[in-house]
Amino acid sequence: RSASYTSYSRNGTSIKSRSAHKQERPFEDFSGRMSLSEEVLKQYFEQQKCLLDFFFAHIEYDTLVEFANSCLQCGGTIYFTGVGKSGFISKKVSTMLISIGVKSFFLSPTDALHGDIGILSNEDMLVMFSRSGSTEELIQLCPAARKKGCQIIAVSSERDCKLAAHSDKHIWLPLERELCPFDLAPVTSSTVQLLFGDTLVTALMNAKGLSRDDYAKNHPAGRIGKRLTIDVSHVMIPTEKCPIASEDERLLEVLLKTSAAHCGCVLVCNAEGSLLGVCTDGDIRRALKSFEGEALWKPISALMTVKPRVVPITTSAYHALQAMELTPKVSVLPVVQEENLAGLVTLHDLLKLGL
Repeated sequence: RSASYTSYSRNGTSIKSRSAHKQERPFEDFSGRMSLSEEVLKQYFEQQKCLLDFFFAHIEYDTLVEFANSCLQCGGTIYFTGVGKSGFISKKVSTMLISIGVKSFFLSPTDALHGDIGILSNEDMLVMFSRSGSTEELIQLCPAARKKGCQIIAVSSERDCKLAAHSDKHIWLPLERELCPFDLAPVTSSTVQLLFGDTLVTALMNAKGLSRDDYAKNHPAGRIGKRLTIDVSHVMIPTEKCPIASEDERLLEVLLKTSAAHCGCVLVCNAEGSLLGVCTDGDIRRALKSFEGEALWKPISALMTVKPRVVPITTSAYHALQAMELTPKVSVLPVVQEENLAGLVTLHDLLKLGL
């Protein structure tokens, strides 16, 4: 069953309509509450996709390249400003730049006109976000910002706008119309602004050669910080506390070590401290099932897993957790430094980190 929908131009006239065998009301009254059908909601998302396709089809990359290089070469701070939803987006882009080590700040246009413009210098850039390019607060700010000597960049969805005339450079973000039925609410233009800002940030990350370690330094807390900053060396059980057995020890002797350690395995090493294998609780249960009482007198070398999965001591805790999830899944990982055993990391300890 196909439904119909209509798109509108900026003056409100219909520009596209698709007929249907059976029309469906966008809103249905269900148990006294307003509701949307799946089919109608899907149409909204499809129309939004078409509007975003328009942006990608008409974007002018030469001005974007010039702006990106200006950001890289900026010797001062990159200030962002905007009013309303454009202000929210500009603040978000500014904080993203800060997170990758670029000096940036959000400047309220109202506060700037009442003293905060004093922070601007001739080494700075002032990036103004406005869908229409005619936001009065931003236009009032331009002459004062120009007196401070900073570079003014206008970002709007109107080619010939007042803000472009008052700026040093203008970046046009193509916009066919808003998804809003009145073409008023910035439900598409704000998405376009966010796409522009976040893609710019990603490009600058690569251009700056930002490493994973550099990024981690700016995100010490939360899941991102934990995944990037915590190594297995921080959470592993050190060698002196690990249950270690020689290859000729019998299972009966090893059982006492595994019970006391509470880590689910015993590590088998030679006299030089090199790891030879791992014998887990599961290996022991399978041996007892297969050999019954005779298993107690077998050497641990006959029951252990030879060449077990290991991780270097420099491995991040998050990557160790991912290694445990590989097939076959394991709940313990020996940690090695060069060829020698350095410790043991367990699934339980990694999960407690909240990675």
